[in-house]
Amino acid sequence: MASIKIAYVGGGSTRAPGAMASFIHMGENFSGSEVSLIDLNPQRLELVRTITQRMASARGLDITVTATTDRRAGLADADAVLTSYRPGGFEARALDERIPLSHGVIGQETQGPGGLFMAFRAVHAFQAILADIEAVCPNTRIFNYTNPINLVSQAVVPHTDVPMVSLCEGPVIFPHEITEAIGLDPDLLEVVCVGINHASWSVVHRYDGRDAIEAVREAYHARTWNGELTGETHRLLRILDTMGSFPSGYFQYYFFERELAHELAAKPTTRAQDILAQVPSYWKHYEAQAATPDPELDPAQSRGGIHELELAFDAMEAVFNDRHATLPVNVPNQGALPGFPDDLVVEVLGTCAADGVVPLPAPARLPHHLAGIVESLAEYQLAAAQAAWDGTRSDGLRALAMHPFVRSLDVAEQIYDELAEAHRAHLPERLLA
Repeated sequence: MASIKIAYVGGGSTRAPGAMASFIHMGENFSGSEVSLIDLNPQRLELVRTITQRMASARGLDITVTATTDRRAGLADADAVLTSYRPGGFEARALDERIPLSHGVIGQETQGPGGLFMAFRAVHAFQAILADIEAVCPNTRIFNYTNPINLVSQAVVPHTDVPMVSLCEGPVIFPHEITEAIGLDPDLLEVVCVGINHASWSVVHRYDGRDAIEAVREAYHARTWNGELTGETHRLLRILDTMGSFPSGYFQYYFFERELAHELAAKPTTRAQDILAQVPSYWKHYEAQAATPDPELDPAQSRGGIHELELAFDAMEAVFNDRHATLPVNVPNQGALPGFPDDLVVEVLGTCAADGVVPLPAPARLPHHLAGIVESLAEYQLAAAQAAWDGTRSDGLRALAMHPFVRSLDVAEQIYDELAEAHRAHLPERLLA
């Protein structure tokens, strides 16, 4: 089993206890390893460290957990670096959501103007993290969960020799949730999704030996649901029914843009504000569990649940134990997805083994009616990533004006300048000029 040092940048976040529960769940495969938790708040770091160490001790695992606010010290000699952080916190996300909505544009964490400015903040912070990595652990591997993962990866990967993979459970979760919502068994589902992160479609879809799209359509149309389905699930089922493919959940923002813009604007609070209201209860729960010899996280009282970032640890385990596991990954295309540039970071299946993460050829090409929106968002991804890494306000404004949510130079300029001013403390001057 792999005995490694994992440096977790963002290890004091509300998601960190759930992430560490995932790690401990497969801890036997990391016997003798060290986890170095790195973040800005020493009290919360110590809380996460205590929970993790007690979980490990209760299970007899040979795992050491340390915590530090000194990022370079925490990264020193790391074999793997897990990045999952949020510059500006949920307060910044609330601005990403509310400011675009004030102009009639969807405000969302990873899509549109909000996603662009989250990428600007995340990449700006990643540049300093990367400098530390290249100084104290240049032979490490980066496993990224910082959103928007496609823009962050697209910006970082061309500028370092450190191997980097970004990860998201979406290609697994979305098809399973759609299937289960209409009474089918997700365990009978075989799906392969390809595209870019938060904009992928299924190109393989089988259910119990038959076409899964047909199975879902039959179950969907066999009865009147009378409000039993959530708005999101109903929207995704309509997309599937029309487009003939399992969609990423984020496509609802594109195919029901007007409806969702109105719905979000009418809501008195944004998603980030709702989360902020819950944060004190999360930490209260974590404090209570840290005081027990064997902490047990309650999914209802933990941010995101109790198996957060699980795919990152699956990928690490497969790489460092040479498992040759096949997982959904976000890496440069290298010809895996036909019709898209080789240097575009795409979301496809990949093999994770000792020699790294290698994308597998997509089992089918995206048909034109599915590829169009992905191609548009891919071009935006390339422009946004360049602006985030070393661009100016002009580059950032061009990227924003490209995005399907915006489509107006006047609106783009207004939103850009308001978000830039709101996030001034977390952005480089070049994007403000």
